[in-house]
Amino acid sequence: MIRHTVVFTLKHAAGSAEEGAFLRDAKVLEAIPGVQKFEQLRQISPKNGYAFGFSMEFADQAAYGGYNDHPNHVAFVRDRWVPEVAEFLEIDYVPVE
Repeated sequence: MIRHTVVFTLKHAAGSAEEGAFLRDAKVLEAIPGVQKFEQLRQISPKNGYAFGFSMEFADQAAYGGYNDHPNHVAFVRDRWVPEVAEFLEIDYVPVE
């Protein structure tokens, strides 16, 4: 199992229509084959400046690779993520054996 997470802050004002549209449109990622347990999360800790997080799981490296290469993911990153995300941190985990 691979857990893919990313925390991020948008260039849009908090609570704006643009912020809402980004989060709504990001749900296209959930429908990509291999994606499990997709979540959109709001960051609440004062310990960092990120506003949101996405979390999802994949059964294995092949499923994760398929997600990364999927046309819907590539298009979302190109058309929405790159122009609209101000800052992010991506972390991918596997269970400790």
